Amino acid sequence: MKILVTGGLGFIGSNFILHAFKNRLDLEIINLDAGLIGSNKKNLTEIEKSGRYEFIQGNINDKSLVESILDKVDGVINFAAESHVDRSIHDSKPFLESNIMGVYTILDLIREKFSSVKFLQVSTDEVFGSLSSGFAKEKDVFRPSNPYSASKASAELIIESYRATYGIDVLITRCTNNFGPRQFPEKVIPKTIIRALKNMKIPIYGAGKNIRDWLYVEDHCDAIMKVFTSGKSGESYNISDSNELTNIELVERILEHMGKPKDLIYFVEDRPGHDLRYGIDSSKIRAYLGWKPRHTLEDNLETTVRWYLDNKEWWQELATEEMLDPTPWKKYRSK
Repeated sequence: MKILVTGGLGFIGSNFILHAFKNRLDLEIINLDAGLIGSNKKNLTEIEKSGRYEFIQGNINDKSLVESILDKVDGVINFAAESHVDRSIHDSKPFLESNIMGVYTILDLIREKFSSVKFLQVSTDEVFGSLSSGFAKEKDVFRPSNPYSASKASAELIIESYRATYGIDVLITRCTNNFGPRQFPEKVIPKTIIRALKNMKIPIYGAGKNIRDWLYVEDHCDAIMKVFTSGKSGESYNISDSNELTNIELVERILEHMGKPKDLIYFVEDRPGHDLRYGIDSSKIRAYLGWKPRHTLEDNLETTVRWYLDNKEWWQELATEEMLDPTPWKKYRSK
């Protein structure tokens, strides 16, 4: 089987490709990545010479390029997306172009010429918006609160319309917050690790009471593979664990693993529309596909911290003043 992975140089995409290569020896992968913010060629150096892997630099909005690749594959797993909420607040246009129009480009080519190609969209729990209690199920109403989550929700609606109207083979996964190696320095966990290592103050939005459920990236990759190979066409699957932490609890645990004092923490102006809590019910994928997380937060948070400490060459050039900014929603500029 040969698949197109879009956005495969990013955090989750690259971890998925490495996971797939380790667990599916029959799999060939074409990785299409535009090389924008979040992409890093260092993520896949260990397999770049493999006969089962091909890298193509390009944008999913390039219709002729995507068409030439779809002619060679059995399926598409779409990780390609602008994903940082703070940047979407400053400038939402790149998010609309990538997260909506990019999905449309792939779907419309499948509709026109490649009806046998399976399409899996990697979405997010953020489409359901903030929940004060309880957990969203797959069919619950979308209530996105920021341009990033709105663009992902829009993509899902377009995908569903193509399934209903044209009968194409589509699947959707939605996951909670991921952590693990190769995550870009702008995200909270690597930013905290890097700033703490440099003895810089650790910024926390508002009062630090925002709650997220954390899933180790390897478990997410395993879930995506199960959905792609065994999921029911036209269905969506929520992917979550039971690791809810407030942001301040998360940062305190990281500092504890690093042996750094908690007085490094300071509070900064909250970003606009900051959702208090996300929560999704993953009983469907557990019951029908037999998936469950195999890694614990405590063990693998320590493993993640150690990876960043041991791989400074991976992040040193990326950890610019802009990437480590305490309130990036004020200062980011689209690239």
